[in-house]
Amino acid sequence: MPLSNIDPNAYEHLLALKIAPLVEVFEALGAPEPQIIKSPPLAFRLRAEFRIWHDGEDLFYAMFKPSAPKDPVAITNFPIASKPIQQLMPELLQELRHNTHLRRKLFQVEFLSTLTGDMLVTLIYHRALDTFWEDEANLLAERLNIKLIGRSRKQKKVLGAESVQEVLRVNNRPFYFKQPDQAFTQPNGCVNQCMIEWADSACENLSGDLLELYCGIGNFSLPLAHHFGRVLATEVSKVATAAAIENCNRNDIKNVEFARLSAEEMTAAMSGERPFRRLAHLPVPLTDYRLNTLLVDPPRAGLDDATLSLAGSFKNIIYISCSPKTLIDNLRILKTTHQITQLAFFDQFPYTNHLESGVLLTRRAL
Repeated sequence: MPLSNIDPNAYEHLLALKIAPLVEVFEALGAPEPQIIKSPPLAFRLRAEFRIWHDGEDLFYAMFKPSAPKDPVAITNFPIASKPIQQLMPELLQELRHNTHLRRKLFQVEFLSTLTGDMLVTLIYHRALDTFWEDEANLLAERLNIKLIGRSRKQKKVLGAESVQEVLRVNNRPFYFKQPDQAFTQPNGCVNQCMIEWADSACENLSGDLLELYCGIGNFSLPLAHHFGRVLATEVSKVATAAAIENCNRNDIKNVEFARLSAEEMTAAMSGERPFRRLAHLPVPLTDYRLNTLLVDPPRAGLDDATLSLAGSFKNIIYISCSPKTLIDNLRILKTTHQITQLAFFDQFPYTNHLESGVLLTRRAL
């Protein structure tokens, strides 16, 4: 994203331009008028990462234009980052400038913050990290009141914790989430809360049990669980699955089970193609679930053919998408069995061409 694109006065216009080409396409698929969820125009991004560029004894945050990948652009401010990140950036840089050992061969800095202000910083190096680095890094973390991770090839040093704690409010109810380092979390916290509230509303008249694929740390699973008898949520990442289980316990939600399975593996389990020991902990056999509703939040590539076929067997589908193109491709197949009853656009990434979408599909009457 070119920093020159960031203009709060142009936000509404840029969002309208981004949505306009999609409305007609979704309309042709039978979708109703979309609900549009806007982002705060500034300070919305809870994640940020920058290269560190060294200039003699000095250093600065840098990004690169696609047209000039070897020419660093110095970043002196980053107004789309959360306010805690914006505040920390110059403070951290100043500390690094005055500490030869911490800045030596420092390659990249990653920031992970939350709506509650918790902060994790990762410093990535092109050298081994010794005990002296650890002593200096501990002092830095204490002075800046942050959690800190140091990374280099085959090394990871965790100072404090390797996660942040988030509180998401969904219809005025707080949900508590551990968000681990390197696990996927939604980058725009305010819009994420609105996405969950939209999905919560979409579930209002649904019944039976819910199957969720690509559940991550339980971002949707936990707030939506109260609509269903049982929820079975799957995720391929070990780190995310462990965090989801911990988040479920922390929020005292009793009707959700998590399993570390890919979407392809869960599809095979549902079809009876093969059993999985990773489903052995379920309180009832898989065949006893009344899985009327499927929720998917797939990667940019969308749903594979087998998962699309599985989706077609569900009465209701809630599809959260980070790629309108692959969503539209998938909907052209799903529309043969389902109709789109709700549509929403979520502007997770202002000033870019990226747009999150949400659809509720209901199976057509035979």
